[in-house]
Amino acid sequence: MISIVLADDHHVVRQGLRALLEAQADLRIIGEAADGLEAARITENLQPDVLVLDLMMDGMNGLEVTRQVTKRAPSTSVVILSMHGNEAYVLEALRAGAKAYVLKDSTSSDLVNAIHSAVTGHHYLSSPLSERAIESYLQRTESAEIDPYDTLTTREREVLHLAAQGSTSTEIASRLQVSPRTIETHRANMMHKLGLRTQNQLLRYAIRRGILPAED
Repeated sequence: MISIVLADDHHVVRQGLRALLEAQADLRIIGEAADGLEAARITENLQPDVLVLDLMMDGMNGLEVTRQVTKRAPSTSVVILSMHGNEAYVLEALRAGAKAYVLKDSTSSDLVNAIHSAVTGHHYLSSPLSERAIESYLQRTESAEIDPYDTLTTREREVLHLAAQGSTSTEIASRLQVSPRTIETHRANMMHKLGLRTQNQLLRYAIRRGILPAED
């Protein structure tokens, strides 16, 4: 039996995914999360075989959740579920440690196949993302230069994601259960490491990194 945690910020979507996956005899849903911070915490606590994770979530997006889960729950395989099919998102997901990337307009069998592939340690990209692209993406990942984002601590990344979504230091402090002064320190360190000085620069960086969706 494959244990699964579902993470999507839309309740109706989670209901649909639960019904779809539990119709499979070998799949069992053991937890759900409605935002990125909750997804990382629940996955670390439950240690499921698979985390099915929406790419764009409140609190912290799927890419950062994947990075944290890969470190804190290394036995959990991450399957990204996304409406974004461009190469940049797929590459970032694989770099973060995701085993599979499935587009939301894919068939139900596509998602089930992705879960089964991920559990066995194989990468999976749904159509129209070609399977041949996996090798290309991974080669590019291995040859990539050190990314300043990778120098951020986990807490600094959480502050970045929440600040990009418009939360104040006081609001972030309440969400992460620390003092506003601590958040200001993390924010200053994060801005310095990324070479950012203003909120507008932070927003542009967040869009470029896929932390926030690009405007159509």
